Amino acid sequence: MKNILIIEDEISIAELERDYLEINGFHVDIETSGEIGLYKALKQDYHLILLDIMLPEKNGFEICKHIRDVKDIPILLVTAKREDIDKIRGLGLGADDYIVKPFSPSELVARVKAHLSRYERLVGNERITAGIRVRGLKIDKASRQVFMNEKEIVLTNKEFDLLLFLVTHPNHVFSKDHLFERIWGLEAMGDVTTVTVHVRKIREKIEIDPSNPQYIETVWGAGYRFKA
Repeated sequence: MKNILIIEDEISIAELERDYLEINGFHVDIETSGEIGLYKALKQDYHLILLDIMLPEKNGFEICKHIRDVKDIPILLVTAKREDIDKIRGLGLGADDYIVKPFSPSELVARVKAHLSRYERLVGNERITAGIRVRGLKIDKASRQVFMNEKEIVLTNKEFDLLLFLVTHPNHVFSKDHLFERIWGLEAMGDVTTVTVHVRKIREKIEIDPSNPQYIETVWGAGYRFKA
């Protein structure tokens, strides 16, 4: 049984989410305090976290960053705000998806299942064992580790997926739409801005000069290309 943590201060919303998830076979814990929610997220074993942005004591952005620094599990942000800046900020901190209130409980369940399924496929595929090396960049697909000049670089789940896809299709230009559908799936919340955010974060981690990238190139008006 998969364990899910809901960090949400509106108890009626949290209980509705819990009820629908439990009906679908998940074990769900609820925490209304941001501070305590973060503590539980870090200390206990959860497979996915539903995280409200507007929380007392500590907001969802802070919690997301702290969790992502320690754990690589799916994090779905839940908020009443629709502004793009919130979406960009949340995804930039490592969130996997973004859902805006009000939402259909059945839609929420579908997104949870989709992210759990995708995560399991990515981390549990033991058939993928070969490593990839491009100049100073090394990617170990089996362990999902990335090294730059033999120093390990920590990437989020989606950053790794995006980098791996580009590396395994060298010198091929992919549009933002194509990358979004390939990495996040058609059922994911968000838009192609997500791709831009994740490319920027990857460049900050693997490029000597992110403003003059040597690995992931921008092809203006077309998309991105990994330069082999």
